[in-house]
Parts: sequence; C-alpha cells; structure tokens
Amino acid sequence: MRFATPTPPYLAPARHTPRIMAEVLLALSPGLAALVFQFGPGVLIQCLIALCAALLAEAAALRLRDRPIAATLADGSAALTAVLLAVSLPPLAPAWLAVFGAAFAILVGKQLYGGLGYNPFNPAMVGYAVLLISFPKPMTAWLPPVDWNATPLGFAETWNAIFLRELPEGLNFDALALATPLDALALATPLDALKNPSAIPPSLGTGWAWANWGFLLGGLWLLGRKLIDWRIPVGFLGALSGCALAWFLWEPAGTPTPLFHLFGGATMLGAFFIATDPVTVATTPQGRWIHGVGAGALVFVIRAYGGYPDGVAFAVLLMNLAAPTLDHYTRPRVYGT
Repeated sequence: MRFATPTPPYLAPARHTPRIMAEVLLALSPGLAALVFQFGPGVLIQCLIALCAALLAEAAALRLRDRPIAATLADGSAALTAVLLAVSLPPLAPAWLAVFGAAFAILVGKQLYGGLGYNPFNPAMVGYAVLLISFPKPMTAWLPPVDWNATPLGFAETWNAIFLRELPEGLNFDALALATPLDALALATPLDALKNPSAIPPSLGTGWAWANWGFLLGGLWLLGRKLIDWRIPVGFLGALSGCALAWFLWEPAGTPTPLFHLFGGATMLGAFFIATDPVTVATTPQGRWIHGVGAGALVFVIRAYGGYPDGVAFAVLLMNLAAPTLDHYTRPRVYGT
C-alpha cells in the first residue's frame, strides 16, 4: 500500500535522549571545571570511577533483564547519573565509596523500577543519600580549596590517595580534610557560634561560590535551550532565598545571609540539574511550581535545623515522593468541562 507523503515544511523531531543527556553533561562542564580548579584532580578521578561503576552496573542489570545493552548504555543516562553523584563526593574519598554509590544508584535507584523513565526517585540522589547515611565520616571530609602558593597534590599523589589511601610523607587525611561551609554551620558549637559565618575560612566559602557560579551558568544555558522547566529552579531558589532572608531579618546577629545559602553547598547544582529531572518531578505547570518551592524550602529547613549540613538530596527525594500527589491535585482543567 502506498501512503501519501505530505508536502513540507515538516515539524522538527523531538530531541532524542542521547542528545539531551549530552547537552546536560555539557552544561555541567563550567561547574565541574570550577570544582577541579578549586579542589584539584580528585574531582575528575571520582567522575571516572563513578562512570565506570555506573556503566558496569547498568550493563549487568540489563544482561539479567535480557534487555539491549549497547543501545541503553549509549543513551547517556548512566553517565549523567555518575557525574552528578561524583561531583557531590569529596575529592579524596576512597574509590570504593564512588563504586558503591554509583552501583546503588543504578541498580536500586533506576533499574529496580524498570530503567530510565520508570524510576520515581532521582538515582544520583538515591546513591548520595545512602552514602551520606551509611558513611558520614568519609562523605564530609572535603578538601580546602587548592593553595596555589603552596604545592598542591598532583594527579599521581591524588590517584594514590584515592585508590591506595597513601599520601606524601608529612601529610595525613585528617590534616587535609576540612568541612564545607555548610558543615561549619551544622557542626559549630554552641548554636549561635556555630551559625556565625565569620567562623568559616574565607577561602573555603569562595571555592564553593565559584562552583555555584559555574553551575548557575550551565543552568541558564539549559533554560535557554529549553531543556528544563524554568518554574522549578525559580521556585527552588526563590523559596530558599525567601526563607533565608526571613531568618536573617528575624535574627540578623550570627545568621548567614541569603547569598550564603544561594552560593554555598550544592544549591545551584540542585536547582538546575537535580530538582529538574523530568522523570521524577511533577508534570503539571502548577505542580512544578510547588515542586520547586517545596524543594527549596526543605533545603533551608534541613540546613538550618536538620542533622545534615546540606539538604539538597533529601529535599529532592522528598519532593520526588510527592510528585504523583502533586500531579493528581494540580491537573489543568479540560477546556469545556
């Protein structure tokens, strides 16, 4: 049977998954570059470890499920999960930590539910949350930003530190490790002294600010490419800054400013790259507003009152859990009904 071919112009095809994943990975590059510049080559090594572990775990799961391996690995979703997890890990974290986190993210956070498009939770944040709860000490042992006036760890020394847990003579992991600015807030004692931003080393705060600027730049590019819904990051950042501003105005003495919350920790990474995961967020416009606002507010609550220094992972997972309910109660009214 012959089918009539309509005359052009034709509608442009929708973006395919590999193209979308590649563009998101490209958007991550400014923030990733800032992390490497500030914290050294350990960031790239963690990405390599997590990537290998994620691909192997994905291939093993697909083999067990009798699904096509090459085509699925080529879609880039496992690679994106690995990178999102790796940039959340301390640069000198032991290699097994990245392997365990990436494998758990793929096997439990993704393949257990049926693969890409069926997972109710963001896989990278599932892996990160399990690591943070199970291994809190290595997960909070961050390096201070590289001191370029001294001799920073080179690639070989960093490789040995991650895989062999060996450091050059005269150095030890406890001396190198330093809490993040948000760790300083969460662990400071007493409470008023612990919430005083002046207690945070200026260089450390600056290092995280540069990383957040990089992720903000990549996020704006994603918005320009219309790869993410603007409602989620706007709601996320608006709620976080609004809560922080209200807290600051209520008790300005010893309280971090809203800018500290916006450019500290994983704020921009969470707002543009994690909370916007199209598979795990609400699908209605109003639902996405609520999703972004809820995640931003939860981040502030966990940072200010919770037991963990940064609440992005837990906030995103909680809002992932609420996504079906948001879709149910925010369905747009059908025209004519």
